[in-house]
Amino acid sequence: MAQTEKKAGLLRRTSSSKKPLKEKVVLMYDEIFAKEDPTKSNPRFWDELFLMKVNLEYLEGKLESLDGDEVMKIKDNINSLFHHCVQALGEEHQIKVVNALQTLCALFRGVHQKNKSATGFDIINMLMGFDKAELRMKELMESLDSLLCGDGSESLKSLCLKLLLCLVTVTDNISQNTILEYVMINSIFEAILQILSDVSSRAQHGYDAVVLLALLVNYRKYESVNPYIVKLSIVDDEPTLDGMGMVIHHALAEYNRQYRDKEEENQGGFFSTLTSMVGSMFIADADQKLSIQTNEAILLALYEAVHLNRNFITVLAQSHPEIDIATTPAVPVPASPTTPLGTTPPSLDMMNNPELPLDPNLQTSNLLITFLKYSSIVMQDTKDEHRLNSARLCLIILTCIAEDQYADAFLHDDNMNFRVNLHRMPMRHRKKAADKSIPSRPLVCAVLDLMVEFVVTHMMKEFPMDLYVRCVQIIHKLICYQKKCRVRMHYTWRDLWSALINLLKFLLSNETILLAKHNIFQLALQVVNLFNMFITYGDTFLPTPSSYDELYYEIIRMHQVFDNLYCMVLRVSTNAGQWKEPASKVTHALVNVRAIINHFNPKIESYAAVNHISQLSEDQVLEVVRSNYDTLTLKLQDGLDQFERYSEQPREAGFFKELVRSISLNVRKNVSLSTMSQDVLLKEFSSIS
Repeated sequence: MAQTEKKAGLLRRTSSSKKPLKEKVVLMYDEIFAKEDPTKSNPRFWDELFLMKVNLEYLEGKLESLDGDEVMKIKDNINSLFHHCVQALGEEHQIKVVNALQTLCALFRGVHQKNKSATGFDIINMLMGFDKAELRMKELMESLDSLLCGDGSESLKSLCLKLLLCLVTVTDNISQNTILEYVMINSIFEAILQILSDVSSRAQHGYDAVVLLALLVNYRKYESVNPYIVKLSIVDDEPTLDGMGMVIHHALAEYNRQYRDKEEENQGGFFSTLTSMVGSMFIADADQKLSIQTNEAILLALYEAVHLNRNFITVLAQSHPEIDIATTPAVPVPASPTTPLGTTPPSLDMMNNPELPLDPNLQTSNLLITFLKYSSIVMQDTKDEHRLNSARLCLIILTCIAEDQYADAFLHDDNMNFRVNLHRMPMRHRKKAADKSIPSRPLVCAVLDLMVEFVVTHMMKEFPMDLYVRCVQIIHKLICYQKKCRVRMHYTWRDLWSALINLLKFLLSNETILLAKHNIFQLALQVVNLFNMFITYGDTFLPTPSSYDELYYEIIRMHQVFDNLYCMVLRVSTNAGQWKEPASKVTHALVNVRAIINHFNPKIESYAAVNHISQLSEDQVLEVVRSNYDTLTLKLQDGLDQFERYSEQPREAGFFKELVRSISLNVRKNVSLSTMSQDVLLKEFSSIS
């Protein structure tokens, strides 16, 4: 009892009537920041230090107040502190381990904060001494690995992951963090996999583990061989991959749920009443209110898994009951109250129950469906750079999926039908579709719906050209698969054709403005070649002969758009200038579309004249089309079903470097060891002597 009082007394402050004394731990920190070796006056200095409750704020502040030269004057003491922190991780006394982990985090953050301009080698020298760095980091990584893989406290495992996230994100540019070379050499990859494969560990630590892995994979990925990339690409253990998929799925599902709740809240309040009174003029404002911060870290993890590991593709399609996360008992997750919505780990309590009861009336879901719903939210608003990048990453992931043979097989599988309620942008000229009206269909229909929705809703002054190009490429890749495998999808192709024609119309109407910033001929060529795919190969993948007739009807009905496009590209291609060559490619690509228009229009006019009809119905036009196919001559165009496969390097390298920088800053902001209450931790381990 006396010993307990003595320990408490070390942390006790004096009464307010007297001059406040410094905590014992603060006095000990001051001794470290003096030039003398603190063990000279107290041989048990380091043993006592790690029994003290860490004062993170004071320690980090003290380190941040010193520049490089000042740190070098007390380098031996800082090196000694680092060394004894690592040694304390092997202690049986759990309070010492907790305090050592928190002290290490303060060291990493404090030294980097003040010395941002210093080289990585200087930082290493300040922290642990360059001659001892390899040994110290080996010991540190081995201790962290043992703690993560052992049967010890879950709180300690959480602290270990938070320390690693702290270490990985101390520099703005992750690839300039030279200390991570030691994390590459002394890999914790297997420890991360163990967390993801174990149901209990995954529920508590899966989110941090997945984010950590995504960041480590991006360390100097273009400059050297990154062992985490190599190892992730060959993982074939099903429970591990399923575990990773489950963590990503629940993080995205939680975001979707939060967005839906926010949407319902907005629709049911005063704002909704006001909108209904004065019309739809405030729809854009309502949408802005729903701009919840996206979760790029978890999206990056999904991208790396899909891009690097072919085995992960099977995880996308794994079906399970679609249960509203909010209805399950939540496990509280410590988080800063200022953390933006969508950036904290979700409550992963459902992961504790791998055997969920299957209700025949319950709608099933999978990771891909959850991702498509997530994409439909983030792709609505691309006006700011942050959300634009998030939408871009969603489309890159869909590009990788659309290129994968196995993914295409389950996307088009008629035996795997799902009802996917995508979020649609509020628009004045259309009503919100009722969820119940959405049929159960193969998943490729939902992907195409998402692409059509994007095409229809983003024709605006700040035109997202890059996203449109990716969107049309995804559609093209899916159609190439359908043509190759002769898959006849019962899809409302008219919606797609109409969206694409309206896109061409928009490009024509805004030619001058858009050409100042973009090569609109590249996009126009892709759209025209999509029509060429339908014209040339439509009989192999369109569901019925009447679908092929409807294609011709749409081209003829909207012939003015194609005529105007031809006039525009002909004008540009016959004049000298930077767009001469790309415009001429569109001119050549239009040959069959123009042949159809020039062949059928006179026959339709003749039919109308003979039958004294001023305006033909759709059925009458279709009758003319069907009876005049025989005399139509089309040119066979090569390479329509060919496409360039996705490659991250070099085209996307700049994007991912900036994305990882943004994620790193966000993780650093949100990962704070102080969010896990020191009092709670100390109470948990107070019974351990």
